[in-house]
Amino acid sequence: MDYPATPWFVCLKPVPQAKMRLYCFPYAGGGVPVFRGWTEGLVAGVEVWAAHLPGRGSRSREAPLTQMLPLIQALARQFPLDSGERPFAFFGHSMGARVGFELVRSLRRQGRPLPAHLFVSACAAPQLPLGRAIHMLPKDVLLAELQRRKGIPQAVLAQPELLDLLLPLLRADLRVVETVVYHSEPALDCAITAFGGLEDPIVSREALEGWGEQTSGPFKTAFIAGDHFFLRTAEGQLLQAIAGALKRQFVS
Repeated sequence: MDYPATPWFVCLKPVPQAKMRLYCFPYAGGGVPVFRGWTEGLVAGVEVWAAHLPGRGSRSREAPLTQMLPLIQALARQFPLDSGERPFAFFGHSMGARVGFELVRSLRRQGRPLPAHLFVSACAAPQLPLGRAIHMLPKDVLLAELQRRKGIPQAVLAQPELLDLLLPLLRADLRVVETVVYHSEPALDCAITAFGGLEDPIVSREALEGWGEQTSGPFKTAFIAGDHFFLRTAEGQLLQAIAGALKRQFVS
């Protein structure tokens, strides 16, 4: 059974003797269920936590946030206070990658414990110019763009009522990442691994490699078969790569 340390973070499966924790941040429109299968796909000794953001799941009655700063401030306030008791890492996909990155920098400014590894996935480096904003597009145009990005499963597209419930959340999440303002700060000390999809129409190889400028520690890129949402279609390959890095760094 899930148990929350705060309303904002959920432990998917307690591991009492865990050697480290992996905190995961979802893509736009996603939530805790994105990471349900991860507890079995990683090496032993890794406890998986997921960010539980407003507007989804048991928090569906809460309005989703639409700006990065309030979101990061809330996450930093609610980040488990015992996070310094054992090593931990962050993983974020698309929007979640930028959220994870901004949270690391917020924690650093507060002098709090930091992740030893930041995994960013399907997200351009934050110092690069933002791409085309789509959160304010008319519904039909927005849906066409999301279909191009494979951002909405066909099962959802086939259910108009469900789609109408999802679109406001998607617009809010997209606004978070499309209106964020990048401020230059010193590079992070933690290792960064940047994952990209070989057929991703949104994030180029060059945009992914730009993450190397954000760390003074080890940096690596890894490319996985699939489009922008290879997280769904190649989950096993992604987990294998994450598990290998965690095993070398934390549980070897």
